[in-house]
Amino acid sequence: MRKRIHRYIWQHHADDGPVPGSAWRHFLQLIAMIGRDLMGGMITLHAMSLVYTTMLSIVPLLAVSISVLKGFGVHDQLEPTLVRLLQPIGEQNVEISARIVGFVENMKLGVLGSVGLLLLLYTAVSLIRKIEFAFNHSWRLQNNRRPMQRFGNYLSVIVVGPVLVFAAVGITALLGNSHVVDFLNGLPYMNNLLRVSGKLLPFVLVIAAFTFVYMLVPNTRVQFRSAFYGAVVAGVLWQALGIVFTSFVGGSSSYTAIYSGLAILLVFMIWLYLSWIILLIGSGISFYHQHPEYLKWEKLDLHLSTRMRDQLALQAMVNIARAHDDRQFAGGSSLGNLAAYQRVPVDVLQRILNALQADGLIRRSADDPPQYLPGASLRKIYLFDILRCARQAKDPDRSAGLRVDPPVSAMLGELERNLETYLGEKTLADLLLNFEDETTHEDSLV
Repeated sequence: MRKRIHRYIWQHHADDGPVPGSAWRHFLQLIAMIGRDLMGGMITLHAMSLVYTTMLSIVPLLAVSISVLKGFGVHDQLEPTLVRLLQPIGEQNVEISARIVGFVENMKLGVLGSVGLLLLLYTAVSLIRKIEFAFNHSWRLQNNRRPMQRFGNYLSVIVVGPVLVFAAVGITALLGNSHVVDFLNGLPYMNNLLRVSGKLLPFVLVIAAFTFVYMLVPNTRVQFRSAFYGAVVAGVLWQALGIVFTSFVGGSSSYTAIYSGLAILLVFMIWLYLSWIILLIGSGISFYHQHPEYLKWEKLDLHLSTRMRDQLALQAMVNIARAHDDRQFAGGSSLGNLAAYQRVPVDVLQRILNALQADGLIRRSADDPPQYLPGASLRKIYLFDILRCARQAKDPDRSAGLRVDPPVSAMLGELERNLETYLGEKTLADLLLNFEDETTHEDSLV
């Protein structure tokens, strides 16, 4: 039975074109990959880190947001907004919201001084940095934003985010106004439309907020349809979690009986933890939706031998050079195409390419998807440097701490020197000449 389910899910890939049931299989593949990531533990680890940072940053972040919202005249809606956002935790949402608002009101920006204000901003920005780091991990990104670019994006989240949230609450309050409702009910067919809109509006607002976060926070270009796809799944999970959490946790008296006064804080932290997990799950779904090449293989824990590293690095450099020089290499030098050519999992080849990029042997373009380009002239990229870089690529099973005796170390060093002597001054351009000679020989036979 297990094999039949496995065959049903993985026998079709998104790149194979639409066939009956392909969208459903693609969705199951996304869920399977997210489930594997959850079992790996990194999503839960990032969620726990974000809970800790949120507890430290929520008051400074709201204080900064209020200073912005005062210009819009909606800062008085802070407590009602928090009450609505924390509604799934039960009756404690009113008390928690009141305490948070009390902390925020006690923070007088004029009394803090310049040093205190800078510390306040740093604490607020640290939460956004943690979120970006967690999202970049979901998107397999290792490069950080430049300081000015990071400042602009963080400022957008801190300024635009609260404005959107309070605007959404304002729209909800407007729909709840009796005069507005009475006027709209007098219009034809508006009674049923208002009833449906009242149920769908919270769901739509959550999806819009998640889409905004998924597109802005990761340090890469996220397509709207991928961000929206992940936001829809995360929004459904978040709404469902709110119902379940209210029924089984928020309304339970066992926590109060056991933890007494700490029960409110405990329930609040549990809700934060589950909410961050759902937000990170949506980010992962957006990533897999935009990069279906990561769904081609179920297992990505391939351990590379030295020969496999050499083979992957040399073949990848050859394919990148052939694509750059308009030679015969169809599909371009994107990560997915390079991995498909070598029939290797994308994550495995990514480790090799990251090492080559760190040494300046290749670089990434700004295209979508990014194309890999030679980092220098092909006559200045030496084959020995490629092999050396491949053998030093980061690997989760590296054994740098193993003990080695001097005679063994000396022999390994001699082997490396012999390899360098054998390769000499051979470059990537010299290796490509063999492909040209082979093509010329095949043409002569024809």
